[in-house]
Amino acid sequence: MALPRLLHVGEDGQVILPPEVRQRLGVDGGGTVALVETNEGVLIAREETIALAALDRIGAALAEQGVTLEDLIESGREERAALIQERAGRQSS
Repeated sequence: MALPRLLHVGEDGQVILPPEVRQRLGVDGGGTVALVETNEGVLIAREETIALAALDRIGAALAEQGVTLEDLIESGREERAALIQERAGRQSS
């Protein structure tokens, strides 16, 4: 694990990430990162990392319920078709 680095917090609350950290994260100036609070402090990560972790948790929850991604997609198609049918029926009345 790398040694902690001290960063200056500006009066407006901004913290400047050093160039080598931005490069490792793949974040350019004006880019977006995710800030996650932990018991030890905060974690700064690429937003894609957080999104992928959330998708993994959703997948695990679905698997616990015995639902596959294909089941979920099919269910969405069925719901969409029912809504379209319902709206079409209302418009013709």
